[in-house]
Amino acid sequence: MRKFLEMALQVGIVGLPNVGKSTLFNAVSNSAKAQASNYRFCTIEPNVGQVDVPDERLAKLADLVKPDRIVPTTIEFVDIAGLVKGASKGEGLGNKFLANIREVDAIVHVIRCFEDENILREEGVINPVSDKEIIDTELQLKDLESVERKVARTEKMAKTGGDAKAKAEFEVLKRCQEHLEKGRNIRELGLSKEERVAIADLFLLTEKPVLYVANVDEASIHTGNKFSEALREGVKAENAEVIIMNNSIEAQISEMEDPADKELFLSEYGLTEPGLNRLIRSAYNLLSLITYFTAGVQEVRAWTIHRGWKAPQAASVIHTDFEKGFIKAEVIAYDDYVKYGSESGARDNGRLRIEGKEYLVADGDVMHFRFNV
Repeated sequence: MRKFLEMALQVGIVGLPNVGKSTLFNAVSNSAKAQASNYRFCTIEPNVGQVDVPDERLAKLADLVKPDRIVPTTIEFVDIAGLVKGASKGEGLGNKFLANIREVDAIVHVIRCFEDENILREEGVINPVSDKEIIDTELQLKDLESVERKVARTEKMAKTGGDAKAKAEFEVLKRCQEHLEKGRNIRELGLSKEERVAIADLFLLTEKPVLYVANVDEASIHTGNKFSEALREGVKAENAEVIIMNNSIEAQISEMEDPADKELFLSEYGLTEPGLNRLIRSAYNLLSLITYFTAGVQEVRAWTIHRGWKAPQAASVIHTDFEKGFIKAEVIAYDDYVKYGSESGARDNGRLRIEGKEYLVADGDVMHFRFNV
């Protein structure tokens, strides 16, 4: 899948109404601010905000090269309408919500892990696991509809046509159907790359990778609380990461333009960096993404690729011609570039390598491509 070459990588922020989704969006977005209000369906059309990916390596390379400009890689966050029970049947803004979530690459699921009698909560007492399950159930029911329709289309060919491909596809679809009927998410099924082909056209909601954000009160930003611990325990079987944040604090940090003010504010809360930085790094890890760099006097730039991509594929994110006419790549490991202070320093010390088409790009590589079209 190379979707993010055609459009920015998108992460959808989801959750029940009034859990802090739009507040988190305000914290992560460096473009238009989302409206955050205390009533259902405040977010109807999804807000999209683009944020620079924080990477100290980019700043260090820029210090060494002194380029005309610095270009970080970016990620898009999509603030999606709050979900309610029955969304899979069209309740509330269910159909709109599910259509929006189908388009994103990964999901950040915000869970309320704080008590505040001033913030509406129709679901009763605070229960992070129950909240998670409400959304899980709606996504599973919608996926089940999609899978059952394809099972019906595939079954006849698989049983009467003698088509080996159709039979294999039917078996995968039946496994997915049974898994969803048990109230489980497709991402937990452990399908192989080959098996996932059978459901690729369905864009299943519960196949998408998920990060959980436990939105806690100020007193719990370092330790978590009983609610965040319950959530962590509840998602243990998914092997999913739970990030503890206070979304209101993060929104305040994001509004500060003076780095000194931001640093002072962080220190007052005993924080070394915004929670946003952890969130973005976790999102990249979740999607198995890495960064490589190009460094020259005109520009020092970060580029995002999938882990496991070879040099020609990595070159294609700059321009498709780079992949078509790829000859070789000049590669310096980030640590070597910093150690020797420049490209020429790394070359003089034998740390610049010439790599061919089969080279697997490593996170942090500083690269220059040679191509001929």
